[in-house]
Amino acid sequence: MNKNTIKKFAIEARKKLIDSVTDKAGMLGITEKSCSEPITKGTDFEVYQTVAGTEVTLNKRQCEQRRRLVSQIESRGFEAVVEEVAYTWFNRICAIRFMEVNDYLPNRVRVLSSEKEGKMEPDLVTQAPDVDLDLNVQEKEEIINWKMSGTSENTDKLFGKLFLKQCHQLHDILPGLFEADSDYMELLFGISYTNKDDVIYMLVNPETGIPEADFNVSTLDEEGNPTGQVEIIGWLYQYYNTELNNQVYDGNMSKSRITKELLPAATTIYTPDWAIRYMVENSVGRIWIEHLRAVDSSTDEKATAEKFGWKYYLPEAAQEEPVNAKLAEIRTVYKNLKPTDLTCIDPCMGSGHILIAMFDVLMDIYESAGYDKREAAFEIVEHNIHGLDIDQRAYQLAYFAVMMKGRGYNRRFLRGRDEKPEPKVYAIVESNEINRNHLQFFGTHLSEMERTLAVMQIEGLLDTFKNAKEYGSILNVDICDWDVLEKFIDDLGTTGQISFESVGSEKTQECLRKLLRVAKNLGQKYEAVVTNPPYLSNSRFSPTLDKYIKDNYSDVKTDLSMVMFKHALKDLCNTQGFVSFITTSSWMFLSSFEKLRSYVFDRFDFVSIVDFGTELFEGKVGHNPIAAWVNRKSSTDYTITSIRLVEFCYSRRNEKEKEYFNKENYYYPKQSNFSKIPGEPVAYWVDEKYIHLFNNNIIHNIGQPRFGMSTSDNARFVRSWSEISYISFAHPAIEESNVEISKKWFPYNNGGEFRRWYGNNYDVVNWENDGSEIRTFGRAAIRNSAFYLKKGITWTAISSAKIAVREFEYGFLFSSAGFCIFSDRYGSYLLAVLNSKVGMYFLKIFSPTMNFNVGDIARIPVLFDINEQKVNKIAEKCVALSRMDWDSFEISWDFQHHPLIQKISTIAESFEQWQNECNNRFNQLKANEEELNRIFIDIYGLQDELTPEVEDKDITVRKADLCRDIRSFVSYAVGCMFGRYSLDEEGLILAGQKFESHFYAVTASTCGTGITGAIGLNSPTGEYYYKIEDGIKRCSFSPDGDNCIPITDEEYFADDIVGRFVEFVKTVYGVDTLEENLDFIANALGNKGDTSREVIRNYFLKDFYADHLKVYQKRPIYWLFDSGKQNGFKALIYMHRYDADSVGRVRTDYLHRAQKYVETAMQSAQYTIDNASSASEKAKATKAVTKYTKQLAEMKIYDEAIAHIANKRIEIDLDDGVKVNYEKFQGIEVVQEGKKALKVDLLAKI
Repeated sequence: MNKNTIKKFAIEARKKLIDSVTDKAGMLGITEKSCSEPITKGTDFEVYQTVAGTEVTLNKRQCEQRRRLVSQIESRGFEAVVEEVAYTWFNRICAIRFMEVNDYLPNRVRVLSSEKEGKMEPDLVTQAPDVDLDLNVQEKEEIINWKMSGTSENTDKLFGKLFLKQCHQLHDILPGLFEADSDYMELLFGISYTNKDDVIYMLVNPETGIPEADFNVSTLDEEGNPTGQVEIIGWLYQYYNTELNNQVYDGNMSKSRITKELLPAATTIYTPDWAIRYMVENSVGRIWIEHLRAVDSSTDEKATAEKFGWKYYLPEAAQEEPVNAKLAEIRTVYKNLKPTDLTCIDPCMGSGHILIAMFDVLMDIYESAGYDKREAAFEIVEHNIHGLDIDQRAYQLAYFAVMMKGRGYNRRFLRGRDEKPEPKVYAIVESNEINRNHLQFFGTHLSEMERTLAVMQIEGLLDTFKNAKEYGSILNVDICDWDVLEKFIDDLGTTGQISFESVGSEKTQECLRKLLRVAKNLGQKYEAVVTNPPYLSNSRFSPTLDKYIKDNYSDVKTDLSMVMFKHALKDLCNTQGFVSFITTSSWMFLSSFEKLRSYVFDRFDFVSIVDFGTELFEGKVGHNPIAAWVNRKSSTDYTITSIRLVEFCYSRRNEKEKEYFNKENYYYPKQSNFSKIPGEPVAYWVDEKYIHLFNNNIIHNIGQPRFGMSTSDNARFVRSWSEISYISFAHPAIEESNVEISKKWFPYNNGGEFRRWYGNNYDVVNWENDGSEIRTFGRAAIRNSAFYLKKGITWTAISSAKIAVREFEYGFLFSSAGFCIFSDRYGSYLLAVLNSKVGMYFLKIFSPTMNFNVGDIARIPVLFDINEQKVNKIAEKCVALSRMDWDSFEISWDFQHHPLIQKISTIAESFEQWQNECNNRFNQLKANEEELNRIFIDIYGLQDELTPEVEDKDITVRKADLCRDIRSFVSYAVGCMFGRYSLDEEGLILAGQKFESHFYAVTASTCGTGITGAIGLNSPTGEYYYKIEDGIKRCSFSPDGDNCIPITDEEYFADDIVGRFVEFVKTVYGVDTLEENLDFIANALGNKGDTSREVIRNYFLKDFYADHLKVYQKRPIYWLFDSGKQNGFKALIYMHRYDADSVGRVRTDYLHRAQKYVETAMQSAQYTIDNASSASEKAKATKAVTKYTKQLAEMKIYDEAIAHIANKRIEIDLDDGVKVNYEKFQGIEVVQEGKKALKVDLLAKI
């Protein structure tokens, strides 16, 4: 099955149908803004003005249809009605396509295509008017005239007429999908088979349309299973909703509460067929096998299931004798079961996939009981299958699917036996529009007692079904006397006595009949409840739904699927019946569902569980881990059959079904063991011999796991440490007494990437004056403040891999994304446990979703033995190794100098030393982690479950990387140019301090000392001294004095960045090896260029700033003034040295000089063009002139923009952070004569 083709068709068909319906409405004088009144009226006609300015005349029937249409629009809105009409015609078109391919149409003539290969004209058009469509004489004459005209317009009129007549005929056998003649949707119908852009051509075109085989029920997949019916209907339904689904999940409603109109789109998920077969065979099928075992205790489950062809059936696991005795007693309930007694429902049926699987299993059961297939099809529809959904379009498809299934087993099925078949599948209806005053006209021939009972119960149902589409099948319907209610509704006593009060009572009668059918489905109990419920968290509930769930399902109020689960167990399932669900697996582990798990464990047996892991479904929901399971409404301490498929995801997702049958993936836990684990997770894979481990101390008893603060406005209160003034930063301390509590910005554990032992120290939070500003901010949540500034261990709350725990010193605060544990006595030990395989083993029990909450961590058991001190020492070594790695890069606030700065003559040798250092550190850390694993595996006795080896990808210190490390070396050089770092001093030098507070300019003087500020006449030389404890010392590499370093495509300036970098390399490694070192650097950078300097220049021009943004996570500390794509002008400044005159200096000292340099270069190139005799020289010069011309034009506009800001002398406050300050220099308007003002960014875009 080509799902891409199906998806493309469904999405495009929706767009085209909506456009067509909207256009048709406009031609009736109906738009989103208004529904026009007739401009002329007659006794049997009305005239309306169209949106095109023309007039349209409607006959009496069309006028009535239009009035119904307008009424619907006034009640529900234009957009909702257009959507409904579009999907109804979509469903009808797809249904007719399905029926014609399978030869199910009553007249057996193809409507949309031809049986003759290569013929595009539909057979219905070819054979008309000689087709069995109940055509009258006038219609036949019309058809003949249209055919004779031969125009495409008349051909489409002919086709449209025939299509509608076919729909009218299908109403007789499929009234749930093809409504009666008065259907207002006909007014908005337009169809063409000649137009290649129309839906019909898109569907049936053999080259680009959906292949016929995908509709054909005789088409088999590789396993020999039919794929035609269920697959195509389900995928069409899901893909039709694609755009609505995207709007709800990724569009402008991605965080909004979901209205009842959008709830179907938000919760549409098509379940793979094999997963459904598991659910149905092990619930509906199991009930019948239980019956057979009750009749004959020697019945072999496995052999019986194989005889039926139920390949996904799971025989009962071996049970203890007391359990077997209980099960035998339970089975007696089914001893006298007849196939007609096996009632089942899918309360969230969608397109009917589960219903069809039920149909197949029930057919096997009926045949085994001696029924003929043709007769069984009627019995199944009449007695067994029930379904509900909130979505009308889903109901239409589910209804059609069931009817087609019946037709597949019995070619006379659609005509019925005693009466036409009516599947008990319905769309949820609301009572909002039902006129209660009409109830007085019903039940006039009932006894007074019956009528009183009926009115009371009908009133109760009307209350229950108010806004019912908000709630769907979670509605709890009280038991009613359904026979009395049916008689009450059938007995409408207004015949021949129409009065003003009784007008509309027939419509009320029809609405009550629909409501009663839905209520009856919800009000009875079933032997099997099987469904894929809607997945929706409470943050997306509408206010109405939210209140209803809180009032009725408070213990599962956070998740709609779990509301449905509890409702199914409690209200829909019969005693000893079965419930099978498929949902996200979070309910099995999350603490928010602990009460639900306890409720289920106490009252219901889990018969089987299939843990699919991720990638079972398509689309966004496919990233969620999914589980399916079967419960029986009994409590026996059952041994469950569990299948674990979580490893088969991503590239192995297609292996899930095959691995379902692999016994190595099977586990057989006793249900009672779940309650012995803290939090009662459904940890089915934990061997019973390890359950005793949970009797030991847990982390909660020896440490204090805590959840941190939520500022509710991180943009206001949180910064990266590198963007603030270091003067206001409270550096972490080894001793608590050394924490600088008078500072403003404090280190902030805020999660981060997968990294163990130490690191991820990026963020700081404003905790000045004990957090006074945050505390007074209304939305902030200050949690566990007693632990602020304490030392501890932290981890990232959500991970895509394993947990990674890190140590931190005194002085930190922590957020809701960076949870912490505080323990003076056991901190190192807990750090080691959690970073070990044993820690992860237990975390998978409590949180297999990789969302590591405080409660999950708190429940991990902690065991000690004589190795405690050894563990602590190894953990401390791991922290030290990780810290050395972290501090080797400038993202660390404890960074001292770049690791390639060595007392060696070549950078190649330096890199080799660094590479050896990294490898040694990596290998040592790996050895340490494996030793810890060995120790803990022995302590916990998990030798049969775990091995100590650690994969390289899980070691979180870095190996040397030539490209990355050379680029970081360049970045360090730029830092030295600006005075952030120094070759003469370790660590951070300038990060908010005044330049003059640390550096002194060297001057050439006629008298005096030669130091700025001394008496005498001085002029700067460009060299600097720096302060030391007992005086000053000359800088071996001088910082830039004016905080501006130009980056140009040619060397125009004395402080050109490439020249300064070359000087830096020479200072570090010496003049003798300069060219060798530059070549090594250029090769590592990998940019284009004929010389090493040219390569380095191109790196600065094209890649340096992108690398800088990546390292500093889009919060650059070096700002790039950039005139644009022509590279006319670029210059870096250091944010922490910015002052009000910085922009002015950039403009006058650099931009203007650059313009002059470019002008001079252009004049020189022009001279070459005018005077050179060589063609190649002229061509080269011509190319240069073109470049210079573009650069000058770019610089001219840039100069106008930068002048505007330079004159403003803008100040910045480092505490505001990069994003706020950076924005002050962006989007500067430059007025252009006769044109729209141009917006210019002074700085390169982040």
